[in-house]
Amino acid sequence: MSETPAPRLAATIEEVWEALQSRWPETRLEPSLDRIRALLEILGDPQNAFRIIQLTGTNGKTSTSRMIDTLLRSLDLRVGRFTSPHVERINERISIDGEPLTDDEFVAAFNDVAHYLGMVDDDQPHPLSFFESMVAMAYAKFAEAPVDVAVVEVGLGGGWDATNVADADVAVVTPIAVDHAKYLGDTPVAIAREKAGIIKPGAVAVIAEQSVEVAAVLDERAAEVGARLLWEGTDFAVVSRTPAVGGQILTLRGLRGTYEDLFLPLYGAHQAQNAAAALAAVEAFLGDTVLADELVRDAFAKVDSPARLEIVRSSPTVLIDAAHNPAGAEATVVALEDSFSFSGVVGVIGVMGDKDVEGLLAAFEPHLEHLVVTQNSTERALPAIELAKIAVDLYGEDRVSVVPRLADAIDAAIGLSESSGGGSISEGAVLVSGSVVTAGEARTLLGSRGPAAGSAATARVVPTSDPELEAYLEADADGE
Repeated sequence: MSETPAPRLAATIEEVWEALQSRWPETRLEPSLDRIRALLEILGDPQNAFRIIQLTGTNGKTSTSRMIDTLLRSLDLRVGRFTSPHVERINERISIDGEPLTDDEFVAAFNDVAHYLGMVDDDQPHPLSFFESMVAMAYAKFAEAPVDVAVVEVGLGGGWDATNVADADVAVVTPIAVDHAKYLGDTPVAIAREKAGIIKPGAVAVIAEQSVEVAAVLDERAAEVGARLLWEGTDFAVVSRTPAVGGQILTLRGLRGTYEDLFLPLYGAHQAQNAAAALAAVEAFLGDTVLADELVRDAFAKVDSPARLEIVRSSPTVLIDAAHNPAGAEATVVALEDSFSFSGVVGVIGVMGDKDVEGLLAAFEPHLEHLVVTQNSTERALPAIELAKIAVDLYGEDRVSVVPRLADAIDAAIGLSESSGGGSISEGAVLVSGSVVTAGEARTLLGSRGPAAGSAATARVVPTSDPELEAYLEADADGE
C-alpha cells in the first residue's frame, strides 16, 4: 500500500490558488457527498458548530447572501459568509464579520485543511475537488472563529453540492432558470429537482417568485421532507419600489411586519426581490422575534454587491455587471432602463464558452447601441472571434467590433461612447458584462489603473467585416 504523500502546504495566497487549481475544477460535478463528508469528519464536523442559512437558485444568490449577512450582523450576531465564484480575489469567498479573510488568514485556513486532503483522496474513488476543498476551509474557519450563523451559497445545483453536507435551518431558493445545463439539466424543472435538495427535514424554505412548474417541484420536496415553505407574493413581498439616486426606495412586507422607506443602494426590480427574500429569511431564522424598523432600514442602506450593475467610472458612465446567462441579462437590461436615462449604451461582452451565449446576447441586443466583443483571461473563455460570429448574426456587422484584450475593449467602448456624445449619467454609457470573471477583471482594471483612456491609438477597434481581422487576432495571440 502506497504512503499518502506529504501535504502540499502553502506560504502565500498564490500558492493556495495553485494548489486548489491542481484539483478537479469547481464546475465538475461528481454526484456524491462522500468525499466532503469524509474530510469534514476528520476535521471534527465543523459544519455542526453553528446554524446555517443556505441559498440556491440560478441568479441573485450572492446579492441575497450579502443582504442576509448585513441584516444578521445588525443584530450583533457573528456571521460567516461563503459565496462563489469570487469577483476579483479568492479571499472574497470566505468572509467573517462582513470582511473577507486576509491573505494570511486564507493561507492558514488552507493549510489547516491541506494536511488531510491526501488522506481522503487515497480513500475515495475520486479526489477532492477545488470546490470541496474550499467548502471544508470555510466550515472549519467558521467553527474556529466561532460564528453564530453561516450564510452559505451553493456552488452548483443543490442536493449534491458540497455545501449541502450541512443541514440548514433556513433554505432560500432564488428564481430558477436554465444555467449549467450540461451538469444540472436543460429545463427549469430538471434543475429545480436538484436545487430542491437543500430543503431539509423540518427546515423553513423561503421561495422567491418561480414558474408554476418549478413551484410544484419545490412543493413536492417540502411535502416529502416535512419542511415549511414561505412564498414570495403570499408570505412576503415587494409592496412598492421607486428608483432613486444611487439605488431605490422600497416598501417590503415581511413575515411579521411591513417596512417602509428602505433605501437599497442597488439597482433593479430583481434586487428589490432579493431584498424581500433576504428579509424573510432572517425573520424565519429568528422565529418570533420582530425586527425593529430602524434596524432593517440601517442594514439595507449598508448593503453592497460588487459587480452587480456597479458604477465604476463617470464621464461617460461605466457600469460592471456579472450577468452570465439569459435570465441574468434580462434582469440587468430591465434595471438599466428602469434606473437610468442613458442616450445610448455600448456593451463590452466577454463570455464563457459553456454558456448559452446566443441567449445572453439576444437579451442584451435591444438595449445596446454597439457591441464590443472581447474575452477574459481564463481557459473557459469563448475566443473573441467566435463570439463575434454569433454576435453578427444578432446585431449585424455595423454594430459589432472585436477587441480581444479586455483592457483595450473597455478603452474602445469608452471612445465609442464619447464620440457619440456621452458624457453624463443622462447621456452615453458603457456596460461591461457577460461573465463573473469578465466583470471581476474589468473591476480590477478600472480600479488599479484609473480611468480608461478611450483612445483609438491604444485600443484599436476592428469591425467584424474588416479583412484584417484574422491577422489582427493572430498577432494579438502572439503578443504583437
